[in-house]
Amino acid sequence: MELLKVSAKSKPKAVAGALAAVLRNENRVEMQAIGAGAINQAVKAIAICRGYVAPNGINLVMYPCFAEIEIDGEERTAIKFIVEAR
Repeated sequence: MELLKVSAKSKPKAVAGALAAVLRNENRVEMQAIGAGAINQAVKAIAICRGYVAPNGINLVMYPCFAEIEIDGEERTAIKFIVEAR
């Protein structure tokens, strides 16, 4: 499963385009975001992507979950979004 990392500085349209491209090849993508700004950009990207793939008859389903990851030796809590095409 492809992993897309989203930051607070990510452009939602660019992330949406990457998400749509992966979903056209695979039916499932994992997005990872740390912090409120990154989560905001990820959710906006998912909403934008839904508009990109809907004309092809693809409906998106998203499952949010927590993930513990390590960055520079420090454990952080991330939000993972599992996005599936149906």
